[in-house]
Amino acid sequence: MTSLIVRLFIKDSDNTTNPSVRTRYGIVSSLVGIVVNLFLSIFKFFLGLIANSIAITADAINNFSDSASSIVTLISFKLAAKPADRDHPFGHGRMEYVCSLVIAAFVLFVGFESAKSSVSRIIGGETSKFSYFIVICLGISILIKLWLGLFNHKLGKKISSTAMIAVAKDSFSDCLATGVTLISVVISKFTNFPIDGYIGILVSLLIFRAGIDIIRDTLRPLLGTAPDPELVKKIEASVMGYEKIHGIHDLIVHEYGPGKIFASLHAEVSSNENIMDSHGLIDLIENEVSKKLGIEILIHMDPLEVENEEVMKIRDEIYDAIRKLDNSFTMHDFRIVPSGNFKNILFDVVIPIDYLAPDNIVSDMVINAAGALDSSFVIKPTIDRNMI
Repeated sequence: MTSLIVRLFIKDSDNTTNPSVRTRYGIVSSLVGIVVNLFLSIFKFFLGLIANSIAITADAINNFSDSASSIVTLISFKLAAKPADRDHPFGHGRMEYVCSLVIAAFVLFVGFESAKSSVSRIIGGETSKFSYFIVICLGISILIKLWLGLFNHKLGKKISSTAMIAVAKDSFSDCLATGVTLISVVISKFTNFPIDGYIGILVSLLIFRAGIDIIRDTLRPLLGTAPDPELVKKIEASVMGYEKIHGIHDLIVHEYGPGKIFASLHAEVSSNENIMDSHGLIDLIENEVSKKLGIEILIHMDPLEVENEEVMKIRDEIYDAIRKLDNSFTMHDFRIVPSGNFKNILFDVVIPIDYLAPDNIVSDMVINAAGALDSSFVIKPTIDRNMI
């Protein structure tokens, strides 16, 4: 069903880096969510009246809020598709994250209202009515909501949309909530205990949990997270695929919303190459890799002495010494600069972002390890923290 909907309503659906295609995915997801949730909310509201069940009524209100959330998602995709302007040079892609927070607010509000109604039901001691018809209808609603969750999850993964993933998680939570409600209806057949109110509170807690999970998952990209390891591998492999690139480092990836990714890195080229030829190569790589991966990439060119055997020998010795300190350390920008009677050895050492020792201690460790190789040199390392 999902594949059929995508084929019918989303032209060029595999071109997910295209902003207009992403917008169509968002529109389709939102419209399907509005229709399905509106149907379920009306359906469950009447079931709640028939069964005199606060748990079913709370579930109906939850589905109605999901319909409202789908409207918010629709608006957010429209806003996120707006092109960059003077005030927002990186585009409006993060509107999807804002949308996710709004959805979370809806979810938490519904959970709070559901909890209030459930407490009132417990205090009043009211019980719900059992009916096989209601049991069957609730079972069908679970299957419908499960399909909607899988639908949004598949589309969300396809275009890396936090908003769609949030809607999918909310749908799966609703399945669990309706399942608990279904159990309370079945139990009501065998007892006069007002279990409906207690189940309503349990449903409220499940709704609260879904809202908190959405907030947590949305705040991560807003605060800034490490880039997708697969994307990092693709960038490294793509740039290193060019013959005259000898190494890359200082890769940084910024995300300004799904599909709005900017990357920068340093690429090492031979210092013996004509600078205009090297510059032309870097321009070519920037254009080709950007188109291939659907990102904006900026490359800084670093000269590297690859034909000086003495320099390369010293470089390899120092690199081996650094790796013996910790095999997670890497090195780049190696160069030897004469200074009076001495020669300065300059290089950058990259260490993990969460390495416990402070940079000055690591620098001393590197100097001691590398300086033991040849005392005629002055070792001057620069410590970098890995950003990926």
